Amino acid sequence: MAYRAPVEDFTFLLDHVVGFGRVTQNEIHAEAGGEMAAAILGEAGRMCEEVLSPLQRVGDTDPARLENGRVICPKGFGDGYRAIAEGGWIGMSAPVEYGGMGLPMALTTAVNEMMSGACLALQLNPLMTQGQIEALEHHASDEIKALYLPKLISGDWCGTMNLTEPNAGSDVGALRSTATDSGDGTFAVSGQKIFISWADNDFSENVCHLVLARLPGSPAGSKGISLFMVPKLIPDENGNPGEANSLRVVSLEHKMGLHGSPTAVMQYEGAKGWMIGAPNEGLKAMFTMMNNARLGVGVQGIGAGEGAYQKALAYARERVQGRPLIENATGTIIDHADVRRMLLSMRAKLFAARAIALSCAIATDMARATGSDDWRARAALLTPIAKAYGTDTGCEVASEAIQVHGGMGYIEETGVAQYLRDVRVTAIYEGTNGIQAMDLVGRKMMDGGEAACRLLEEIEKRAEAARATLPAMSGALWAAAETMREGVEWLVGQGDFNDRFAGAVPFLRAFALVLGADAHLQAAQAAGPQSPRAHFARFFINRLLPEHAALLARAKAGAAGLYAISAEELAGL
Repeated sequence: MAYRAPVEDFTFLLDHVVGFGRVTQNEIHAEAGGEMAAAILGEAGRMCEEVLSPLQRVGDTDPARLENGRVICPKGFGDGYRAIAEGGWIGMSAPVEYGGMGLPMALTTAVNEMMSGACLALQLNPLMTQGQIEALEHHASDEIKALYLPKLISGDWCGTMNLTEPNAGSDVGALRSTATDSGDGTFAVSGQKIFISWADNDFSENVCHLVLARLPGSPAGSKGISLFMVPKLIPDENGNPGEANSLRVVSLEHKMGLHGSPTAVMQYEGAKGWMIGAPNEGLKAMFTMMNNARLGVGVQGIGAGEGAYQKALAYARERVQGRPLIENATGTIIDHADVRRMLLSMRAKLFAARAIALSCAIATDMARATGSDDWRARAALLTPIAKAYGTDTGCEVASEAIQVHGGMGYIEETGVAQYLRDVRVTAIYEGTNGIQAMDLVGRKMMDGGEAACRLLEEIEKRAEAARATLPAMSGALWAAAETMREGVEWLVGQGDFNDRFAGAVPFLRAFALVLGADAHLQAAQAAGPQSPRAHFARFFINRLLPEHAALLARAKAGAAGLYAISAEELAGL
């Protein structure tokens, strides 16, 4: 089965649900709507279907490998990467003055999802570069920008980020890598980093590593971390790749999935680096890249889920088994009630997650275009939800796709199990989904819940406006939004942050269900009460949205019960 890019879904969402028109009303993006947006999505969709999709299985069966210190990528990945780079898809939202297109993040988000659905292992490469571009744009010196940004935007050079160390996972403040001043404007960077996605390849001219390290005498913890650009090949006086830097790929990880994407252990031994940003403010610069990547990873989850859904749907329409209990049955398993339930659930969740991700991207676009603090707060609020719900949805949909296949789903030759193996890590990297939820109930609620309540009030107003045409769905959504608002008020009233953290994951999921229901209701209004989109909306609102009440009850349970059982009792001792 060939992947089909969901261009129609993106066009519908942009035109009727997520408010893309607000973005194109701003001068900086005035030409990005209408025919241009349609042309961009259509061309990207064709590339994904014709060039990237055939590489999906190749990356799994012919994985990246390390030979004599060189990374050898799967066959065809070089050609696929060049199609991405030459099409300008890496620098879609990058600054025009350095060769980017300057397009809205909403369009970049749509294209990134389609690339993820076609071949997630390869798409991870340009996603890392996009994050590095944004970090350099905001924090690097003019000299660094002039040298690196054009190369990264064109795709001639690739970018990575190096945070994790063997002793420091999510606790980045515990890292031990060091950087010493060489006295000539550069620094000697030493240390080991692990889990470095696309740390090397055999198709780009250079690989540019952003590395977190400590200066001598820097403060302990996260306040003493600086950021350095450490290229694989040191640029010469003309800006071309020159002599090899003192760094190497030690090994490649043997992973559950994403076999086409080399994930490396990296060793730096006095490697030449240039500081990005101010001393001891490396996390500030790196978080620019990470926030970009968090939305991008959420989209990876949705894309992989879309690919899995399409494969499951195709199988359900051709697999003949059993006797469906409906009239005019085709004889295939798509007529069985439980299979139909799974497929509807998959499609409805993907639409909701896609809408949330696009809404987050649009909030980012509006913040940049207007400078509005309210839009910045909206983007910040939606980022952990987009990341966590997008990747959870990808994992759930990929698992259900295996279930639709029955026993054949457990057989690797069908290719459906690859989607689950590939997507599973998205719920872990760029901050686990538990950390995303803690960020939502912690840092993102430091405003007393104002940004969250503003969003919920907008949802209630849209639900009220839909009562005349879609009374049952609008009433259910209004009640859920009101319950969610009460949940926010309860949350910000908790002085003990551990009580917040104990219920953070169900709280985020409940919020995502309300946001998803809002998107489905808007889709039903735009398409008409008897349209297929309205039927998907009824499924989501009637069957999935009610889970929000139970989720909020779990969110309010507090932390005490989690510690009533000791570690020894958990072990059964």
